[in-house]
Amino acid sequence: MATEQLSLFQLPEPPPAAKTRYLLIGGRIVDYRLKSGAKRLSMTIDERGLRIGAPRSVALTEIEAFVHGHGDWVLKKLGELADVTQPRHLTIKNGARLPLLDSEAEVHVLPGANRVRWVADILVLEARPEADLARLAVRALQQRALKHFAQRLDHFASQLELTVPQLRLSSAHTRWGSCSKHGGIRVNWRLIHLPTRLGDYVVAHEVAHLREMNHSPRFWSVVNSIYPDWKAARGELKQRTTSLPIL
Repeated sequence: MATEQLSLFQLPEPPPAAKTRYLLIGGRIVDYRLKSGAKRLSMTIDERGLRIGAPRSVALTEIEAFVHGHGDWVLKKLGELADVTQPRHLTIKNGARLPLLDSEAEVHVLPGANRVRWVADILVLEARPEADLARLAVRALQQRALKHFAQRLDHFASQLELTVPQLRLSSAHTRWGSCSKHGGIRVNWRLIHLPTRLGDYVVAHEVAHLREMNHSPRFWSVVNSIYPDWKAARGELKQRTTSLPIL
């Protein structure tokens, strides 16, 4: 079965195979994640911190010497990251606010039997005392996402005069969406946290795959016909990945 997938541009979680280690650089203890099996020594710094890839044949002493050789750069980048990174882990409680498409949702927690409902952009969690509020919130957000993206899928499929395919939600950490001619379209529910125009780009991208199951010039021509501002949206989506809240 041929499948095309639209990738997220950064992972919100560190790869599980990476090992956390610590190194003293310029008087500061820096933690880093080491993943062996890479083709060459490399360093990456993003919101997850310092990550190092190294071939299995390279000794730990050589790896750490490599990091020390770029110590000034490492400290500078970590400092810059600390200045711009916003907290992403959100605590679900009464009065909490969550990004929701082009607006925000306010959380209201009431006693109840672990049910969720929406009143316009107010998320009502009717929860038992021991309830996992984050889990309830995710359930509600997924319900909202399924309804919203089903409407957008109908919109873009109609523009290409296509039968509306089956829609499923994804919780993947590495994909915004995917398309299979036989399995329908999957859209990452976390797009509900981003502006409508960005979710529209993902849906339009996947709908275009129903015509062209590739990323050829003809495919991008189809995308352009139903979402002309796709280049700007694709660039903004890449930047927005690190701002997605973590519940």
